[in-house]
Amino acid sequence: MPSLKEVQLKITSVKQTKKITKAMNMVATSKMRGAQTSMEAFRPYAAKFAEVLGSLAEKAGEDASPLLVPKDDVKKINIILCTSDRGLCGGFNINLIHLAEDLIKKNADRNVEISFTNFGKKGRDFCRKNGFEIKNEYLGVVGGNFGFNIASTSGRDLINGFLDGTYDEVYVIFSEFISMAKQEPVAKQLLPIPPIEMDKIDEAGEEETGYLAEHICEPSPDALLGNMLPRNIFIQIYSALLETSTSEHAARMAAMDNATKACDDMVTDLTLLYNKARQAAITADLMDIVGGAEALKG
Repeated sequence: MPSLKEVQLKITSVKQTKKITKAMNMVATSKMRGAQTSMEAFRPYAAKFAEVLGSLAEKAGEDASPLLVPKDDVKKINIILCTSDRGLCGGFNINLIHLAEDLIKKNADRNVEISFTNFGKKGRDFCRKNGFEIKNEYLGVVGGNFGFNIASTSGRDLINGFLDGTYDEVYVIFSEFISMAKQEPVAKQLLPIPPIEMDKIDEAGEEETGYLAEHICEPSPDALLGNMLPRNIFIQIYSALLETSTSEHAARMAAMDNATKACDDMVTDLTLLYNKARQAAITADLMDIVGGAEALKG
């Protein structure tokens, strides 16, 4: 059984750890509110933009832009991996990295060259450890304050790479914020731009693909798509960063809350152990006193 001093030191250490985890939980809560506000404010814009873009794509057809045309032979894939810069957020980063590994395995039989565009140190470290080529890396973005310019800069590089043949396909892996208790890793194809579809309800009450509104185009749909398709890439990347940033804070809140509860349980167990050790020490002292008294009598 450990000594009283050792148990006291452990209890003090756990209590100090509890203060740290509780403070980190409060910081994550504060940051998540701002990130969630930005994410929820951007979602309607992204949805409306996709609706208008889909309507234009239907009118213009697939040949309106090279960004819509799939490559005949896919040999080079770039993956945008959005992770956090710091740990202590449970399985948040591991789930995203596992999804990237699954995507790599799916293309292993096709003899495809995989490269990465990293947002976050954890994804960057994964690529370095496994020897994957890193085309670009952006650190200090996810979980911090960032603007639309970071999405437009990275998106413009990806579009240029797709047009000049550096990439045949581009995917983005991010964490979709569903609720405080659930953040789901998602992999989406960015380039070539897949068909954009939305559901609507027909007169019989059944879902069918199509668009609820008819948009009047000025100038022509082809001319508008030339400007809107690149911007759609920027919007997708920016939305992925917002979703991942909010999910990171939510995951860290949950992880720190669990850590704080674990500290409480450890303090309870250590206090019980301390009381047992103290009782054992008192009993030993009493036995020594009684033994000494009996010896004097003898």
